[in-house]
Amino acid sequence: MALWRLYYHLVWGTKNRQHLIDNQREAKLYPYIVSKADSLNCIIHAINGTENHIHLVVSIPPKIAIADFVKRIKGSSSHYLNQNLPDLPKFSWQEGYGVFSLGRKQLDTAIIYVEKQKIHHQERTMITGLETTDFHDNPPR
Repeated sequence: MALWRLYYHLVWGTKNRQHLIDNQREAKLYPYIVSKADSLNCIIHAINGTENHIHLVVSIPPKIAIADFVKRIKGSSSHYLNQNLPDLPKFSWQEGYGVFSLGRKQLDTAIIYVEKQKIHHQERTMITGLETTDFHDNPPR
């Protein structure tokens, strides 16, 4: 057993940023992701988003690579939605994702930011660096 305190802010979008996450899908998607993360021994501190993207604040144990966590969540959640809501248009995520590491002192701020996603987008008070649409190997500067 290892001692770990790892916090990440993850963000990814729907394929082509289509508005696919309506209220019906959101009601199934978020609990599914929390449950799937729990089965991987990960902790979802916050989850929210808009019609075309999702944010998670999550703790992922060091035995699981971040890329593997994201791959499992994205793949299984799109399959789950398509199987459980077959009358809606096909759901899929875009390739890639954004990941930002957090210190313990930043955790509460990140949780609040994610919980208020819809408000931030309505009022245009987003943090632009966390809302990027380019997730293709964009290292820090």
